[in-house]
Amino acid sequence: MISLSLAEIASIVGGQQHDIPDAGRQVTGPVVTDSRAVRPGGLFVAFAGERVDGHDFAQGAVEAGAVAVLAARPVGVPAIVVDDVVAALGALARAVVDRLGTTVVGLTGSAGKTSTKDLIAQLLQRHGPTVWPEGNLNNEIGLPLTALRADAATRHLVLEMGARGVGHIRYLAELTPPRIGVVLNVGSAHIGEFGGREKIAEAKGELVEALPSAEHGGIAVLNADDPYVRAMAARTTARTVLFGESEDAAVRAENVRLTELGQPAFTLHTPSGCSDVTMRLYGEHHVSNALAAAAVAHELGMPVDEIATALSEAGTLSRWRMEVTERADGVTVVNDAYNANPESMRAALRALVAMGAAAKAKGGRTWAVLGEMAELGEESLAEHDAVGRLVVRLNVSKLVAVGGREAAWLDMGAKNEGSWGEESVHVSDARAAIDLLRSELRPGDVVLVKASRSVGLERVAAALLDDQGMVGAAGAEGGAATR
Repeated sequence: MISLSLAEIASIVGGQQHDIPDAGRQVTGPVVTDSRAVRPGGLFVAFAGERVDGHDFAQGAVEAGAVAVLAARPVGVPAIVVDDVVAALGALARAVVDRLGTTVVGLTGSAGKTSTKDLIAQLLQRHGPTVWPEGNLNNEIGLPLTALRADAATRHLVLEMGARGVGHIRYLAELTPPRIGVVLNVGSAHIGEFGGREKIAEAKGELVEALPSAEHGGIAVLNADDPYVRAMAARTTARTVLFGESEDAAVRAENVRLTELGQPAFTLHTPSGCSDVTMRLYGEHHVSNALAAAAVAHELGMPVDEIATALSEAGTLSRWRMEVTERADGVTVVNDAYNANPESMRAALRALVAMGAAAKAKGGRTWAVLGEMAELGEESLAEHDAVGRLVVRLNVSKLVAVGGREAAWLDMGAKNEGSWGEESVHVSDARAAIDLLRSELRPGDVVLVKASRSVGLERVAAALLDDQGMVGAAGAEGGAATR
């Protein structure tokens, strides 16, 4: 981050200095919450978690080069002590962002945030130094940590904003005020916690409410194809830019199709012209993500041909999101195990079918190894049943439902839709799924692995790749298959 003295940081966060011999000493390195990631000149932030208390690692952090510790209590080494470490971290991020004056792009949505964030970052870094979160650091801790990676050279700061309730995005936007706000969709993710889709829309729309007015450069980039998102135009004084496949979208896709490998291709239309795109990512759902990224890049001055080239070359930067790897024996493993909700599950299944079309013609099969979609509340039974039924309707060859009650509902949906014999099977855990797949997979099969993060189905994908010494190869080509 930018260089700040310990005295300045203490003033910004309203903290007390303890055991600090030189308040003028500068913090010039990264701000981290993991003592193993400390670098010389950095600041270690100590959180007291349920299983690990960061304060216990304060001395080791300073020995590793941290200038001081941001803590909730004195720790026997140089520290700035505050009442609320989370709030202090946020205040520090706000102060840094205010001093930098970089263009902040905020992004939210029920599905596709991380993939779209990765696309936006890959486009914008062509036009200047760009900072974006690794993975999905999108909460009150991850977002300020990302913002604090920015420095005086940073031209664009791309931030993913998640929410588990009304008010969360408003708070994040106060920490890092965006000039451009992107809302992808309003779906079913966390619907059990929100209490309904209308509440989700209320929460996601807090991003556009936080934007500056059009006169002050505010831009709301909204999905024209989602009625909940389109309606957010009435909630902002920023200029609205629509993206999607709707005819009135300023940035839209026409002639959308999938290649025989399941990669989307389309003609990108913008107010300044059009150009063809063929993506390296998998699944038609990436078209909407690409359009959102294109809209941001266009607003920041990128020519349409350069946008199209960048979209065609972009890969996956975050792990376990449609990572596609073909084993030496011809089995293709699609690791999309980072998270799942009804919308992303349906998108992944359709991508599996598209990818498996050529394989099926040669005798290969498609496998959907699926687990629980968490936090759906009262909708959980209906949503899991619907996904099980969709597996059958899409003519996926095999469903392996992994886990407890929710997996049983997936299996039940498939069987009630007409699955017969061993087309659908319910297994207890990842180990059982691995054993089943190892015994039954054959060359040409395509295997999708997907569930909510808590299920840990990435272990299934890792085991299948480890069978041929390919762990670490998944996604090595930015999400493109290693063919």
